[in-house]
Amino acid sequence: MTDILPSTTNASQPEEQQPWYAIRLFSIRQKAVCDYLAEHGLEYFVPMQYVDFETRDGKRKRELRPVVRNLVFVKKSLSQRQMTGVVQECPYKMAVIRKSRTSTAYYEISSKEMHEFQVMCNPEIELRKYLTEEEAQLKVGTPVDVVFGPLKGLSGKLVRQSKKYYLLKEIPGMGVMIKVSRWCCKPVVEK
Repeated sequence: MTDILPSTTNASQPEEQQPWYAIRLFSIRQKAVCDYLAEHGLEYFVPMQYVDFETRDGKRKRELRPVVRNLVFVKKSLSQRQMTGVVQECPYKMAVIRKSRTSTAYYEISSKEMHEFQVMCNPEIELRKYLTEEEAQLKVGTPVDVVFGPLKGLSGKLVRQSKKYYLLKEIPGMGVMIKVSRWCCKPVVEK
């Protein structure tokens, strides 16, 4: 469901450095909303995972499905005013997540954070868990950078659950955890 479409570039930032918005949907028509965003030339991302299920005739089947049906991430290629217009014109009810309940400014996810989140959401990775935003905020851990192994270059919070260590990446609306060896991580030193 992830489409890479040409988008209108924002002159203030190179395209690869543009932040992302998180959009909460109040409709079950996620695919229709994604098609609407694509029609407006917006690049979007929907976290996907493989789901095993049994068909009516008793056969086992594996299918790629969205992790959550009420969240879509959109690359900021329009001004906030233009984005507000696109959201309001949509036939399906949705809202861009804001910095706070009282703020009118949209919460922006940096391009680096979004890239790391997309890498961690790869449906081919087996030892991964998705969390709600509230569950992710409750996790206690140490901010780390991964310096060795296949996840080298990623950053997040090192958390422990069920005697295993995970790298937790939090963004507005959700969080994702991937199993990692704690020996591959280096604590982030505050400067």
